Amino acid sequence: MRCVKLLFVAPLALLSACNAGRGPEPGVGFDPSQANYIRAPGRGVIAGQAFLRDGSGQSNVRYAAGETVRLIPATTYAQTRIKNFYGSVKFLPAASIPKVEPDTQYASLTRTTTTESNGRFTFENVAPGRYYLTTQLIWKPKDAPTPEGGAMYEEVTLTGKENGPVKVVLSGN
Repeated sequence: MRCVKLLFVAPLALLSACNAGRGPEPGVGFDPSQANYIRAPGRGVIAGQAFLRDGSGQSNVRYAAGETVRLIPATTYAQTRIKNFYGSVKFLPAASIPKVEPDTQYASLTRTTTTESNGRFTFENVAPGRYYLTTQLIWKPKDAPTPEGGAMYEEVTLTGKENGPVKVVLSGN
């Protein structure tokens, strides 16, 4: 019985060590003046959908129903944080998501919305600028030892000259 516990606990400890070592806190401080454009009046609209294909096949899609989507100004701090968090990909598996709180000023200079049942979301009155959109979709399959899904992001730039919504897909690709 003791060996069985070690076989179960050891991989979890390794995963925790990986998460702690890959924390997304950047080595740069947050400068609120770089993010103030998120509070400026704007006419831009970002419309999107968040979903993932689950491991059972290409046609089985899970929608990010009721998940929070964050609109984050692409400040130096945010760029470094996203790079440290995701590396060179736009998806991070659930088991690899670090548990690190962001700078409180950084968090206060973001906007959030909640996805609909089909994973659709909209941000209205968005000022011109470069932004990151982030969300997560995590589920635990029946009888599975670990959760599936993860965190994902996409980058979008609004110029102020758009004639309609800027469409974004958050799918980890």
